[in-house]
Amino acid sequence: MPTYQIFIDGKPRKIELTKKGEKTFVVKIDEAPLDVELSKEKIDFEKQFSIKMGEKTYKIELFKVDREKPFPIKVEETTFKAEVKTPVTKTTLTTFTPTPLTPTKRTVTQKQIIEGAVTAPMTGRIISVKVKKGDQVKTGEVLCIIEAMKMENEITAPQAGTVREVNVSDGSSVSEGEVLFVLG
Repeated sequence: MPTYQIFIDGKPRKIELTKKGEKTFVVKIDEAPLDVELSKEKIDFEKQFSIKMGEKTYKIELFKVDREKPFPIKVEETTFKAEVKTPVTKTTLTTFTPTPLTPTKRTVTQKQIIEGAVTAPMTGRIISVKVKKGDQVKTGEVLCIIEAMKMENEITAPQAGTVREVNVSDGSSVSEGEVLFVLG
């Protein structure tokens, strides 16, 4: 469900909605979760409806929701001025995966143009670097070993030449397309 930036009487509030059932939601207001149940009768959001939070039921009146300018909301006998900003998309992670800092696509593309560049064919971790700057290598010689999905993959020299740059070290994380070596 989306996250909204809403201003109530000029004060910013972050509202996140998560649907639980047909008429039940978890509403997080500035990270504080509340269980909310919409009234059982037919709901007309342009008029009056009820919501239940815990054991208390509140009557809500929306006179006219306007996404372009502030509009009134009446809760019980108190009227608030509300302003809805566009939904903020939220990424929900179900598992934790550390994300290393990686160059942007534009940088990767520019580096791939470098003559003699050897790039990572996949995202992974460097297990072992087999060459150093200035080494002479033959076509097919192993430059390094990348571990990805618990498998070791040898990265070999596509051509014979001298190692001009070594951009990785043992244990470093790499992304697909990242320049590992430059041969000359």
